[in-house]
Amino acid sequence: MDIKGLRKEYTNPVLTREMMAPDPFDQFTAWFNEACAAGLIEPNAMTLATVDAEGQPSLRTVLLKIFDRDGFVFFTNYQSRKARQIGENNRVALLFPWIGLARQVTVTGRAEKISMAESARYFASRPRSSQLGAWISRQSSVLSSRQMLMMELDRMKTRFLKGEVPLPDFWGGYRVCPDSIEFWQGQTSRLHDRFRYCRAGADWTIERLAP
Repeated sequence: MDIKGLRKEYTNPVLTREMMAPDPFDQFTAWFNEACAAGLIEPNAMTLATVDAEGQPSLRTVLLKIFDRDGFVFFTNYQSRKARQIGENNRVALLFPWIGLARQVTVTGRAEKISMAESARYFASRPRSSQLGAWISRQSSVLSSRQMLMMELDRMKTRFLKGEVPLPDFWGGYRVCPDSIEFWQGQTSRLHDRFRYCRAGADWTIERLAP
């Protein structure tokens, strides 16, 4: 298959500095709401990049579940590969690929565990099946078969047959506290608009980047 000819010409209106909100979280909120309104599939899906102690990067898609001016929160097993790598090097990056709108948002910063109380509140809001799934998945470990996974699920259903499913002590959230947030919008002739917010103490600086 010849893929050299696969291309799309972007036709977005030009993005100017005056159109960007002074605060990156306000800008992210506006773009996130537009991604939701456009009906994009899982607009809260984001690619998380981590690096291990040897400098080997890893990527995976996770779901944004909370965001505010403190950062962007996702949840995972604290024994997973991503969690182990964050323990070795908490510098991470996020990418929101809103391809349907010819937009991307890239976040760089540090990942920090959120409090157990915050994790418990979110865990309580999950469907029961997802709560049980958190208990049985030894995330990133080798699994002999799916049948073994389903047998473990049946065991957990019996264990927690009555009452609420409690928060596992090995499961919870991370908050990515950003140092920079870049907003990318596709433009004609590949002359894309890029604006990067960089933290400067309590404030943010905004600069346009070359395509």
